[in-house]
Amino acid sequence: MDIRCGFCVPIFAAPGQWWFRTPNYDALDANKTMAMACEADALGYDSLWIADHLQLGQDQAILGGWTTMAALAGMTRHAKLGLIHGSNLLRHAAVTARAAMTLDQISKGRLIYFIAPSAGQSEQNAYGVHWPESEQERVAQMVEALELSIALWTTEGPVDYAGEFYQLEAATCNPGPVQKPHPPIWIDAARPDMYAACARFAQGWNATPVPIPVLRDRLAGLAAACAEIGRPFDELELSFETQILIAPDTAAIRAQLQQIIDKQSDAVELAEDMREFLSGASDAIPAQLAETFLIGTPDQIEARMRVYAELGIRHFMLWFMDAPASDGLRLFADAVLPRFRC
Repeated sequence: MDIRCGFCVPIFAAPGQWWFRTPNYDALDANKTMAMACEADALGYDSLWIADHLQLGQDQAILGGWTTMAALAGMTRHAKLGLIHGSNLLRHAAVTARAAMTLDQISKGRLIYFIAPSAGQSEQNAYGVHWPESEQERVAQMVEALELSIALWTTEGPVDYAGEFYQLEAATCNPGPVQKPHPPIWIDAARPDMYAACARFAQGWNATPVPIPVLRDRLAGLAAACAEIGRPFDELELSFETQILIAPDTAAIRAQLQQIIDKQSDAVELAEDMREFLSGASDAIPAQLAETFLIGTPDQIEARMRVYAELGIRHFMLWFMDAPASDGLRLFADAVLPRFRC
């Protein structure tokens, strides 16, 4: 079974927040972050993913998504490059299409174009970026963005576009992307209009951390949207984005988790099974972790990944909870990744 695994680059810090992405990172350090991304590329990870936000994490400190991705295009050689939920509203769609073309050119065809309707109301308001109150409107604007982007990437000669949200007049996007007809488009769909957009435009679909029953429901919604327009569901590359905490044994998992929780600036009430696990009274992975994250030894991680693979997941986007330490990154590459290579 050929499974792809990507590394979610820690471009922000969220110390102590075990439920959120980068809980072991005390403070953002750009050099450490970029070094980890380069190491993941050298270790054989298939993709590198960069969040697309204006403010996030401790002190709202986060590196810029497109800038970071462009730097990594020159610093890495093998891994695909993509934003995580690239926000359509943060930039004019035609300007973003040109950025995507450029990134695909300088990376020699390694871009995955992952698009989402927005970044979030609070950060867009903070930066004075227009925030449509209607989610339906935000999705409709994203659909127009995809229509004009594909036109710019695939049309020989100038492009005119007359939509509700965007208007282009004799716009060009030369020399065009390396990948033909265009870089693969990914969408994170979890509502009917997003499923429809994914079925119509995308080559990949991503799910954020959710329990298996929720994932099954979302896959069913996406399959129905594909069936409605007569598109084979298996044309889509299905991805699952989640956090991972991997160590050689349960004692090491427990120690790493306790270290993370000790970083909390404010006391957070822990569930009973979490307290029992941390105290050593139980070796069962706490439900809050086990239901949505990949937690455990290499054998346990492999077993859990195979559950997702049976649902059709073929790409895992991994946030390593011990980052910026590289222990988990290296252990997964050495002990788990080879088990999923054909």
